[in-house]
Amino acid sequence: MEGLPPEVIARLRPLMREERVVAGTSVVREGEPGERFYLVLEGELEVTQVGRGQRGLIGPGDTFGEVALAMGVARTATVRALTDATLSSCDRATFDEVVRPVFSD
Repeated sequence: MEGLPPEVIARLRPLMREERVVAGTSVVREGEPGERFYLVLEGELEVTQVGRGQRGLIGPGDTFGEVALAMGVARTATVRALTDATLSSCDRATFDEVVRPVFSD
């Protein structure tokens, strides 16, 4: 997903929960149910898919987790911290209220 518009991030940030993850931690795993949407504040993470390997790297300002929430499917990739990272996340209800409208524009 391309970066969210600044006004959406400004509205979303107070509703999010911040967490630190250590390098090597899998934040989400492919095939698991998706219940949270994430914004990377600090650090570098890799996105991988079974059978396809690394699909990309994400860092500050990038988001992930939207596919499972927007489409109602299991996680389509694994996201693992390559460095210690700080993430902000929100639940499905907040995603539906604040982020989902960006997809329908």
